[in-house]
Amino acid sequence: MRIDMQEFRKPCSCGRQHEVIVDDIIIEQGAIEKLPEILAREKYQSFQKIVMICDENTYKSAGEKVETLIPDLEKVVLDPENLHANEHGVEAAKKGLDVIGKPDLMIAVGSGTIHDITRYHAYNMKIPFFSVPTAASVDGFVSTVAAMTWHGFKKSFTAVSPIVVIADSDIFKKAPMRLTASGVADLLGKYTALADWKIAHVLTGEYICKEICDLEYRALNELIQSLDGLTAGDADAYEQLMYGLLLSGIAMQMTGNSRPASGAEHHMSHLWEMEVYNDYIDFYHGEKVGVGLVLASRIYHHAAEYMEEHDFTVKEKMEVEEAAIKESFTKPGMYESIMDENTPNLLELIHSEHLIAKKNEIIQIIKEIPTEEELKTMLGKVKGVCTLEDLGFDHSFQKKTAFLSPYVRARITFMRVLKFYDFYEKVISE
Repeated sequence: MRIDMQEFRKPCSCGRQHEVIVDDIIIEQGAIEKLPEILAREKYQSFQKIVMICDENTYKSAGEKVETLIPDLEKVVLDPENLHANEHGVEAAKKGLDVIGKPDLMIAVGSGTIHDITRYHAYNMKIPFFSVPTAASVDGFVSTVAAMTWHGFKKSFTAVSPIVVIADSDIFKKAPMRLTASGVADLLGKYTALADWKIAHVLTGEYICKEICDLEYRALNELIQSLDGLTAGDADAYEQLMYGLLLSGIAMQMTGNSRPASGAEHHMSHLWEMEVYNDYIDFYHGEKVGVGLVLASRIYHHAAEYMEEHDFTVKEKMEVEEAAIKESFTKPGMYESIMDENTPNLLELIHSEHLIAKKNEIIQIIKEIPTEEELKTMLGKVKGVCTLEDLGFDHSFQKKTAFLSPYVRARITFMRVLKFYDFYEKVISE
């Protein structure tokens, strides 16, 4: 499968000219063999000093092959033990790069952590990089930001997307099923992310692109059809999952931010990663997103049912809950950082009369999200993580997470808008 990148650059019905940075994406069996052919193209012939970034595990699964294909390739092989997308991972890669010297091109061989570390350095060194995914585990391969936990804070650093993605299904379909399940959960998270985007558009007029939304929904529909194939090890199913994950990244490039791919489900994951209520939990990004997705779906559907079946009132305005933020975000500098993130207060864009007038539109958008039970069935097919208990939490974490997570990002989600409603405490607690 070779993706025609020009299709995403065509004039769009939303009126914007979408920018896509990636030149080429190849998803097929044996794709890695095309590396020499791609590097021989005229526009890449200036890349003489090439450095591969990988870890010991991804070196064995794909890095050794890359090394045989590219003469004079240099490499930085990181220790996978406790390797994360954080200041320590960045520093470990920097030490290796300092020894080698500035390359013309880097090649990221790995999954999400390796890609975020590579894109961080590629941006700072002002050089391009190629992507060789070793697992269909995240949707961030072609992201233009490096999502990192930096000195305890969850931050998105401006970075660069790879210019070429070579996704070899002979390689990534051999990844542990847990990594694949993480990718499935990350992609399914688009259901609540898209709902949040659509509700924000309905309530505030925030820009939205229907064609980008439709791209994401098609990828979701195709993923659902491929779930049984993933458990059977079917290459086509794995390629479809990888296509959906890469398409999500392209959607972010087209939008210019993560709006089509990240909503309440990601904010919950970020809160747990910041260790506000909890100690460190050793789970993949997508696994935490999957649990956030199930929780958000449960809360959103409860809210929709309540709006349909009961009378309710809404507040005239909703201030940032500064006292609760100060009480909860107690690590040095965290309270100040969260308050900066929430200044100005985005909920000032919400008019209470719109919450009443747009009730039916909001309900219909929520009904497009699969129910908690449907999502658990989907995740169950790939033995995915889907409950708070799976993460080692108890049910009390639902209310805590729903209450505080909207403040970790400056973005309007329905989880944040819910604070206006008189049934808020009820639906986040059940």
